Amino acid sequence: MATTQETLQIKTMMPSLTVDDVQQSLKFYEGLGFIVDERWEQNGVLEGVTLRAGNQRIGLSQDDWKKGRDRKKGVGFRIYIETSQNVDDLAARAKASGIRLDSDPHETDWKSRAFDVTDPSGFLLTVSTPQS
Repeated sequence: MATTQETLQIKTMMPSLTVDDVQQSLKFYEGLGFIVDERWEQNGVLEGVTLRAGNQRIGLSQDDWKKGRDRKKGVGFRIYIETSQNVDDLAARAKASGIRLDSDPHETDWKSRAFDVTDPSGFLLTVSTPQS
């Protein structure tokens, strides 16, 4: 039965990814333009970070390997990032920082311009901007 009210009202949402190498992942996300909001260290070893881009955040935490070192990450998961910035410029910045693009900036079927990347642990990201 349909209602006129939604049951969940989300103000913000932050994905938190368990990664293979938090230092390597941090370098990747900084190359995309994220900045460090918070860091967690234990005995001088980085265990996790919260990153920010604009008003949005993402968490990265070092895998403790309790579920095995062969555990696949990123399977069936993609983060869509929409921005009003020039996607070609963002892709060039990512490349300049050493990130390999899965696809160069291109027009999509849903009227946006986008490029795709895979982070070091296998999580897929699409960065796009709407086209008028």
